[in-house]
Amino acid sequence: MPVVVVESPAKAKTINKYLGSDYTVLASYGHVRDLPPKDGSVDTEQGFEMTWEVASDSKKHVKAIADALKEDNALILATDPDREGEAISWHLEETLRARRAIKKDTAVSRVVFNAITKSAVTEAMKNPRDIDEPLVHAYLARRALDYLVGFNLSPVLWRKLPGAKSAGRVQSVCLRLIVEREMEIEAFRAREYWTVSAQFATPRGQIYEARLITLGGQKLDKFDLGTATDAELAVRAIESRAFTVAAVEAKPGTRNPAPPFMTSTLQQEASRKFGFGARQTMQAAQRLYEAGIITYMRTDGIDMAPEAVMAARDAIKDRYGAEYVPKSPRMYKNKAKNAQEAHECIRPTDMTRDPSKLRVTDEDQRKLYDLVWKRTIASQMEAARLERTTVDVESADREVVLRATGQVVLFDGFLKVYEEGRDDTEDGDDRRLPQIAQGEPARPASADRFAADYATLAGTGGAARDPELIEAPGDEPVLRCDRAILDATKAILAQQHFTQPPPRYTEATLVKRMEELGIGRPSTYASIVTTIQDRGYVLKDKNRLVPEDKGRLVTAFLSNYFSRYVGYEFTANLEDELDDVSAGARDYHEVLERFWKDFSAAIAETADLRISEVLDKIDDVLAPHLYPPREDGSDPRVCPKCGAGRLNLKTARSGGAFIGCTNYPECRYTRSLSAVNGDDSSELDGKVLGHDGEDEISLRIGRFGPYVQRGEPTEEEPKPPRASLPKGWKPEEIDLEKALMLLSLPREIGPHPEDGETVEAGIGRYGPFVKHGRKYANLPDVEEVFTIGMNRAVEVLAQKKTRGGGTAAKPLRQLGEHPEKGGAIDVMAGRYGPYVKWEKVNATLPKDVEPEAVTLEQAVELIDAKAAKGGKTKAKAKAKPAAAKTGKTAAKKTTAKTTGTRAKATKTTGTAKTTKAKTSDSAG
Repeated sequence: MPVVVVESPAKAKTINKYLGSDYTVLASYGHVRDLPPKDGSVDTEQGFEMTWEVASDSKKHVKAIADALKEDNALILATDPDREGEAISWHLEETLRARRAIKKDTAVSRVVFNAITKSAVTEAMKNPRDIDEPLVHAYLARRALDYLVGFNLSPVLWRKLPGAKSAGRVQSVCLRLIVEREMEIEAFRAREYWTVSAQFATPRGQIYEARLITLGGQKLDKFDLGTATDAELAVRAIESRAFTVAAVEAKPGTRNPAPPFMTSTLQQEASRKFGFGARQTMQAAQRLYEAGIITYMRTDGIDMAPEAVMAARDAIKDRYGAEYVPKSPRMYKNKAKNAQEAHECIRPTDMTRDPSKLRVTDEDQRKLYDLVWKRTIASQMEAARLERTTVDVESADREVVLRATGQVVLFDGFLKVYEEGRDDTEDGDDRRLPQIAQGEPARPASADRFAADYATLAGTGGAARDPELIEAPGDEPVLRCDRAILDATKAILAQQHFTQPPPRYTEATLVKRMEELGIGRPSTYASIVTTIQDRGYVLKDKNRLVPEDKGRLVTAFLSNYFSRYVGYEFTANLEDELDDVSAGARDYHEVLERFWKDFSAAIAETADLRISEVLDKIDDVLAPHLYPPREDGSDPRVCPKCGAGRLNLKTARSGGAFIGCTNYPECRYTRSLSAVNGDDSSELDGKVLGHDGEDEISLRIGRFGPYVQRGEPTEEEPKPPRASLPKGWKPEEIDLEKALMLLSLPREIGPHPEDGETVEAGIGRYGPFVKHGRKYANLPDVEEVFTIGMNRAVEVLAQKKTRGGGTAAKPLRQLGEHPEKGGAIDVMAGRYGPYVKWEKVNATLPKDVEPEAVTLEQAVELIDAKAAKGGKTKAKAKAKPAAAKTGKTAAKKTTAKTTGTRAKATKTTGTAKTTKAKTSDSAG
């Protein structure tokens, strides 16, 4: 039986059903080998030869394939139909040849299919081909570039910028986008403007609203009404005039549907409509693909197979009627800079299977399939026909003109099924207008009919308002509230507005921007966005991406010392060169040679940089963020404690950066980088909270955050008693009582009933705890430290004891059995947060995944990923010395040289466990 190799066990199971007993279908479980995460894996002096290492977890999968080949001398490589899938097939063939599992007479072929359906799989088996060498070369170039950047640039960061973790070829450019957007927001200054509108009634009593566009015979620009006085004069001008309908213009229009999904647009729309992160979207899409429900989900193509187009048209006709089917099929052209991986769009494999017929229990998968099905069907439907109407209402002297706009949907077309979401909400013209005739009078709407609208307005906006004005808006001709002026008699309303800064990126808008710039490719978006969050460079807050101070420092450093390599145009051009390699139009060795020549020189130029020089440069670049203007207008650089020294950027011995005074050690003022832009509590530094006997109790602000202190340093006691404020305790809310509570910790609860040893409660590095001897147990709430009694303490300690040995700890949730390997998968509460557990593998849940929401599919993926990286404790312990050695070696060198025998590009070395290189921007 021919041996067919795919990437995942779920896919293998599905394909095995289609091919039957004539084939043996096995899974490679993704990549079987990678570059070892150490210096020298890419030899820049020997034609960029690469040394590959088989991961220990992959050995058993490779062995299973090799054993199967002993029974049948035919190998069919059926990994995913993209550049990464081609690379996995190449790695498999090279590894099996090194094991001599592939003999001279072994038939090796490559097949690809865009959907896991019986027809697609069986058709692919009829059309085998060789491995596509240009695609493999493009992969090799990309992998080498990511390695060379990471393993040469990251050590520079470690040495010159303490606290920085790493840098990547594409991730650093992505981070720059987020940081620069934040700087735009901080530099933004709002500008006030007002709009004026009036409600009119037709002779038939129907109400419509029109906005002022002309005043004093002059067309108004956005900022012409810049103050409340300007707005009130405009209200008076309208109030003093009578109006007629001067013009009514109705224009027919059409709206065409959006094209089918590709990877980036699917991620964007799932973010807009469901709040999904890029990784969450791709996980759900992967499961749908492996189940044969949708086509391949990593693609930048938007074309659809002819048979799928016809199937969609038939489904539309059967479901909605012939009038919803356009005369000819719709054809879509890709707008991406390069569509070299131009597979089909992402679409259902069966157009007749609407979401109600989907046999999937996972909610994320159901939502995503609903989105894919609707978008695909809508893309082949008739356009929506609209009528856009513009009505101009004019005063008799033509000095004042107001305009009403609206539209009527004459035929809904594709809107019957789907409408694309928007990233930014805008005022639209989609309101409905009543029947309005040219030349008819436009009478002011009555005050009582306008009162409800004013009540709604006055109930929003934040500041207090006079409720009497809401209840009786007609008492006076002109009424005011904080952000509006109302002439209730004439139903005229002026509203205050302020220009808004550019919005922070969401994952959707970030992916969209990267796509526009030509940075990254479909298979990399999710991993890049996830990586910058995992490394603490970016925080996701209310679905918006906010740069952390660590991310700002890294971006400032790279932008000043490696500006070319975080440049948008340079990165996009390099992506284009890699695409040329994949098309066979460029030699990948030339790409690597040209890149390395300049990059290695840039690395060498930083060798003599002093940390103080780097900090001064970054201090200047980040000054608007680190030292924002003070309310009193004083110099924001002057130390608020001593009044003489100046604030500047410093680094701590333990790593990381903070703001300190130049008068150190006479002045020991410090603050964290995050204590800026309204979050600076430095004015509280040194605040005396009271006295406890003869000791002064004060609040201090240090580089690691606020703390309380008893007394002052003396020769006998240079470090007086101190206690950091727990998470959630605000410095401005700390009083003497709370300070004494903190300084009294650890708190003695009493002797343990079993052995009489003291039980204590306190707050440590990992939060609140109870302690018995050398055993610690976490408490869920800081407040409980001050109130917990012996019974509760014994209970908490007993629960911790069961987790340490003997009876197993009780899981938060039981998800079921591992679908491939058997064994229960549970959600557990851990010391460092919730995690999923399978046998001896524990995988921490991502921050954006709640324990109550995690699914079995997500848990399996996390567990498999953890196992691949060495999830067992024993394996981890072995890996630590190698990792430490790697970091040390990388820090000493600025080139990727190796000594001794040089390994060839196809060489497989050792069997040591490897992890994904920290610097990889690519994902399969």
